[in-house]
Amino acid sequence: MALEEITLTDKIEVIANGSLQIRHRHAIIDTETGEEKAASFHRHVLAPADDVSGECERVKAIAAAVWTDECIAAYQASLPATEPESDATADEPASGLSSFQPTSTTATKA
Repeated sequence: MALEEITLTDKIEVIANGSLQIRHRHAIIDTETGEEKAASFHRHVLAPADDVSGECERVKAIAAAVWTDECIAAYQASLPATEPESDATADEPASGLSSFQPTSTTATKA
């Protein structure tokens, strides 16, 4: 039995916000019978204007067609506004927790 490992991009979906969801299929095939012995999947998402240089030609072509200037601008406008970095240090409590005061508990014997 001769086995061959193949990897292919078998699904590319365009999400409503312009993001691309890509699924790669990794399979082990018996080259004598054509039977698939094992398979696994890996998914990842690319947002409009992400770097696609490491992707297959199909993903690059779809990104070029879908990611117009209008699509990229709409996606970026939909992102939440970023807040400026605070000057908090690691020793300071996170916001909203500054009023938290732990209560002490005392074990009693019965």
